[in-house]
Amino acid sequence: MSRRGRKSGLLQPYYPAAAAYYLCLLSSFLHSTARGLNICTSGSATSCEECLLVHPKCAWCFKEEFGSKKSITSRCDFIENLIAGGCAEHIENTTSSINTVKNLPLSSKGSSGANSDVTQIMPQKILLNLRPGDPASFQVQVRQVEDYPVDLYYLMDLSLSMKDDLDTIRNLGTTLAEEMGKLTSNFRLGFGSFVDKNISPFSYTAPRYQNNPCIGYKLFPSCVPSFGFRHLLSLTDKVDRFNEEVQKQKVSRNRDAPEGGLDAILQAAVCEKEIGWRKEASHLLVFTTDDVPHFALDGRLGGLVQPHDGNCHLNEANEYTAANQLDYPSLALLGEKLAENNIHLIFAVIKNHYVLYKNLTALIPGTTVEILYPDSRNIIQLIVKAYNSIRSKVELTVWDNPEDINLGFTATCQDGLSYPGVRKCGDLQIGDTVSFEVSVEARGCPAENTSHTFTIKPDWFRDTLEVTVTYNCTCGCTKQTERNSSKCSGNGTHVCGLCDCDPGHVGAKCECEEGESGSMYQNMCREAEGKRVCSGRGECSCNRCVCSESEFGKVYGLFCECDDFSCPRYKGILCSGHGECHCGECKCHRGYVGDNCNCSIETQACLSNDGQMCSGRGNCICGKCQCTEPGAFGETCEKCPTCPGVCSTKRDCIECMLFNSGRLADNQTCQKHCRDEIITRVDVLKTDDPHSVLCAYPVKDCVMKFTYSEFANGKTNITVLKEPECSTAPDAMMILLAVVGSIVFLGLILLAIWKLLVTIHDRREFARFQSERSRARYEMASNPLYRKPISTHSLDFTFNKLNRTYNGTVD
Repeated sequence: MSRRGRKSGLLQPYYPAAAAYYLCLLSSFLHSTARGLNICTSGSATSCEECLLVHPKCAWCFKEEFGSKKSITSRCDFIENLIAGGCAEHIENTTSSINTVKNLPLSSKGSSGANSDVTQIMPQKILLNLRPGDPASFQVQVRQVEDYPVDLYYLMDLSLSMKDDLDTIRNLGTTLAEEMGKLTSNFRLGFGSFVDKNISPFSYTAPRYQNNPCIGYKLFPSCVPSFGFRHLLSLTDKVDRFNEEVQKQKVSRNRDAPEGGLDAILQAAVCEKEIGWRKEASHLLVFTTDDVPHFALDGRLGGLVQPHDGNCHLNEANEYTAANQLDYPSLALLGEKLAENNIHLIFAVIKNHYVLYKNLTALIPGTTVEILYPDSRNIIQLIVKAYNSIRSKVELTVWDNPEDINLGFTATCQDGLSYPGVRKCGDLQIGDTVSFEVSVEARGCPAENTSHTFTIKPDWFRDTLEVTVTYNCTCGCTKQTERNSSKCSGNGTHVCGLCDCDPGHVGAKCECEEGESGSMYQNMCREAEGKRVCSGRGECSCNRCVCSESEFGKVYGLFCECDDFSCPRYKGILCSGHGECHCGECKCHRGYVGDNCNCSIETQACLSNDGQMCSGRGNCICGKCQCTEPGAFGETCEKCPTCPGVCSTKRDCIECMLFNSGRLADNQTCQKHCRDEIITRVDVLKTDDPHSVLCAYPVKDCVMKFTYSEFANGKTNITVLKEPECSTAPDAMMILLAVVGSIVFLGLILLAIWKLLVTIHDRREFARFQSERSRARYEMASNPLYRKPISTHSLDFTFNKLNRTYNGTVD
């Protein structure tokens, strides 16, 4: 695959700076701890090449006679250790190196003619010879040269909705050339247009729309057929031709809202010869539209299943011929092709679609987006603003970074400060120079004679830095090989101080044979059947174990089963520093016991000043007090603010130190028991401190008060009143009157409460009676027991009076 097709810093996340930073930290950590652990000897390197891979500070001793004959001395070690071991003149050690091949100075200004000699990055070519783990660093300087040539290609959406914009830019060339002339004396302008693929459902494909897709559209009944992309004017410094070409253009009409803009952008980027991009110029592609674009896979709606190939497909008429054969390009392909041709894309879109295109800039590195007014009247200011923004920053990208290489960047921008892990500088002026420190580190060794080349370039610059990496993974002593060497008993090859035994022979000098006798030799080096030869910590050399040296201590024993460092530790100290390690067991010094000798049998340190063991508040364990009384602390549990009797102890110190009285009145005794007490006398005692304890004791008819609190250093702060608090005798008559008055007052209050409750109760009862009375209604006619006081009776009878007959009445 070509270099252009494998840009590592563009299409995928790339974090070499962080990786190199942490590897450097790890390297420093390993070297700093090597004084105790020795990473070189613990790496178990068996050859010079393996030693070089362990750590960049490790070296190899190829001296024939090196180390003790009774033990195996590692030939892979730090240089100072090898020199101390007598290997000063036989050390194999390699380091990374840098060779600058091409280093032309930076240009200060571009010219109006051919600018092939303009240099904006220094150096231009470097050779690195890397030892794995040993980073090589070099400086890269970048400058934005003044009066640098500019090629600007104006790519316009000519769909029907852009008609007013087309009218606005008919004289754009002249005005734009004038404005860009303030920034560069070498400016060229080109023009192209697009609509969309001329297939359904993207465009009108019915026969009646073939020549005029605007038929039946009342607002604008005439327009040209739809097309994918047309290159109308190659880059030229004759801006009048731009105006002429724009004035010839007519709008078209497509069916759906999205446009085929991505097709047009890709063709403008890859058709380098047709567009006329110059290698020595800055490339700007201004994309103007009022709608969203079609993306990859949208073409399947029209039956286009073949992905875009990323190639130029312009015919002799400069029209895009693959619009109806290839799908729309993907954003990844678009970004790759723009970067390959150093083209900076400027989206000039209306406000309604600004957010969408802003999101596209995050997916297509190196692009910017600006808001275009509906009629494109601000296009000049938009282009100038975008150009100034592009020229105000420098960012390095990496192409073809090998997988086994770590890269780290440190930027030094105009403020003079260094920014580790950053490869970008902003807020630059034309002519400013910024520098970057690049650290390159190999993680491993590839196949022999392998080399890699990668490129560092500022975004959208034509200038590049080519870095070629070779690997320093072989030792010089490897070339001095002796086959059938007498140093190896004639049974092996002597290389870099060691014997590589022929098949069938073993031993440091290849002096023993394998087979039955070899197996016997091996068994004699085992402590028991099934155990490892020489306990895995040595080599069996002809029925005898030769123990390996260890950075931790001495390995010894008939089967290398013992050492002086595999004993219990206390706080990281072997045998607590109070014993010797013998074959995995601590032999404690006198006065100490325990598995790790951390327990002292002495009790003198547990005695408090008063002669008690742990002040009577704890137990003496292993020479130290363990306080059992809640709240007690201190070396001898002498501090206990909450313990009973503490106030009396502090009182003794106050009396002896301030008044020379009490049971500690003797000066020597007082100083011994109260040496940690700091006493302060005050007029007013503060009792609101939550960390202090208030105490009091009687003094004649008065009370002496004091507070105390413990300092972190073990001392006690005691605050005492200057004078004891005394109170006068109470007045008996006043007390009597107060008691009687209180009783009377309390009685009156109770009586008033009783009266109030009775009144409330009576009023409630009366109110209830009135309520019931008002609700009572009597109907006399309906009462069965009621009788009127007057009764009327009528009798029916007949009698004669004076020969007169009367019926029922008598006159």
